[in-house]
Amino acid sequence: MTGTTPGTPSLLRVMNDRAALDLLLEHGPLSRTRIGRLTGLSKPTASQLLARLEAAGLVVASGTAGGRPGPNAQLYGVNPRAAHVAGLDVTPGGIVAAVADLTGEVIGSHELPYAEGTGAVDRVTLALGGAVKAAGLQRSDIHRVVIATPGSFDPRTGALRYADHLPGWHSPTLLEELAAALPMPVGYENDVNLAAVAEQRLGAARGHGDFVLLWNEEGLGAALVLGGRLHRGWTGGAGEVGFLPVPGHPLVRQVTQVNSGGYQELAGVQVVPGMAAALGIGAPPVATAGPAGAAPVAAAVALLAQAAGHPEGANLLLLRQYATALATGIASLVAVLDPEIVVLSGAVTAAGGDVLRELVEAELADLAPSRPRLVSGTVCDRPVLRGALESALAATRDEVFDTSRR
Repeated sequence: MTGTTPGTPSLLRVMNDRAALDLLLEHGPLSRTRIGRLTGLSKPTASQLLARLEAAGLVVASGTAGGRPGPNAQLYGVNPRAAHVAGLDVTPGGIVAAVADLTGEVIGSHELPYAEGTGAVDRVTLALGGAVKAAGLQRSDIHRVVIATPGSFDPRTGALRYADHLPGWHSPTLLEELAAALPMPVGYENDVNLAAVAEQRLGAARGHGDFVLLWNEEGLGAALVLGGRLHRGWTGGAGEVGFLPVPGHPLVRQVTQVNSGGYQELAGVQVVPGMAAALGIGAPPVATAGPAGAAPVAAAVALLAQAAGHPEGANLLLLRQYATALATGIASLVAVLDPEIVVLSGAVTAAGGDVLRELVEAELADLAPSRPRLVSGTVCDRPVLRGALESALAATRDEVFDTSRR
């Protein structure tokens, strides 16, 4: 922090300001008295703090607390208009963009389907522009953008790796072009990592410093959180578990060329229809319209949801076989990382519900040396996009809430 020395009144004021703002985010609008109790500050000091934050535009009066004898207490909350952020979820099928205010409320969104012949920079600016317009803002109102993509940008070269299926995103100058086109700071993160950020901040992994999130949709991927922080690896490829060699399937060689590996071939979405057919389970009708890769996901989701709804006979066998396939790869992660919990996320595992989760957990008890708790993800509405917004909000709040800069 600039202009402050440890132990000085100015530093203590900055620390108290941030503590109060974090409490308002956690609890919603609070009275002076309540803020004083939660922070340990006297009522006069809490009053001075709120006056200071209100003058800085960081808090606003937001009604009164009734229902008690005597005058109603004035409530204060974080000013949602103090800053705005955007998140973009980029997939082969298109881009979904959303804008959130400083409290995290989504106030505008826009979905832009993939259109052949349109460059990545143009698609990003169009998607962002649509979300900003829906929020009733201008692009200059956005403090930060975080863009989620499959794969990851190599920190040494700036090139996108592990995402050959994402059209138009492999130019060596793409990050420079995006920086030139967007007037605000831009962050880039792997999509599965951002699903883990959403679960860590809002969902099933809150309070857990060591966990693995297994994502299961078009591909199998994992996010690794160690000591409370994402582990990305030397090239950004940590968690690309679809490439894991696993028992039960022949070795897949030249994995970067075929864009697949042993775990993907053993437990990826594409194996579910074959497992079901071998057990004599007919596939329920599913919609086939949509981007490439959507049909296999829809078919697997329909089959697993059908089986989980009636888990007996062949349906139960299907769930058990798929649980064994999933647990085989998870066991490798558990043996290396020893996480506290494993979060199952993505539409395919979600379709199997608690029945599939419990079967995977039982298999893992036999296959892994430790027994982490398996939990289902609870951020179900676009977790990747929500994680992008949460990542952008975390960085923006650190900047905006730092009253030493004012």
